[in-house]
Amino acid sequence: MSKKKFKTFDNKNNWLTFEYYGKKGQLLNFIDSAEKSPKQDKSVILYTKEIESLINDFFALFKVVQAAGGLVFNPDNEILAIYRRGYWDLPKGKLDPGETPDEASVREVQEETGIQQIDRGELLITTYHIYRNRKEVRCLKPTFWYHMQTKDLVLTPQAEEDIEEAKWIDPKEFLGGGYEMFGTIRDVVESWL
Repeated sequence: MSKKKFKTFDNKNNWLTFEYYGKKGQLLNFIDSAEKSPKQDKSVILYTKEIESLINDFFALFKVVQAAGGLVFNPDNEILAIYRRGYWDLPKGKLDPGETPDEASVREVQEETGIQQIDRGELLITTYHIYRNRKEVRCLKPTFWYHMQTKDLVLTPQAEEDIEEAKWIDPKEFLGGGYEMFGTIRDVVESWL
C-alpha cells in the first residue's frame, strides 16, 4: 500500500486511520484535503512511532490561539448556555497576554454572561478547533474547559460578542433537545455526565 493512502476507512463509525511518516508536507496535504471536503462529522486517527515528532509537526502548521471557558452549573444542576451566531455554545474566550487558562475561564464567563460569583473547579477537558483567521492564517485553538458553580442566576448576555441569549438548561435536555451546537461543545458537556 502506498504511504500516502489512508490505512482504514470505516463507513459505519465514520472514522479514518492514517499513518504519519514524519513529513510535514504530508500533514499539510492532509489538512488541505480535509478543508476542501464537505463538512462532515468525522474522526481522524493519526498514528506513528514518533509521537513527539507528529505533535510538534502538527502544531507548527498553525498559529496557536489559546482559549478557556466554563461548564457552569447552578444550584438546580442546570448548565449555563449561550446562543451566538446561530449555535448554542458555552461561555469561553481567548486568553489575554500573561493570563493563565484558569484566570481567563472565570473572566470570560463573567464578561459573556454577567454573572460575577463563580467557584471554579477542576479542568474537565481540552478541546481543539481549527479555523482560518481574517488574514487566512490557519489557527489551532486549544480551549481549556473548567467545571464551575454559581448561585448568581441573573444573566446578561454580552451583545458586543454577538451573544443573543443566555439561559440555564438541564444538561441532558441540552444534548438531546434539538439545540444546534458544535461537536466540541457536546464533548464538554458529555465529559461531565
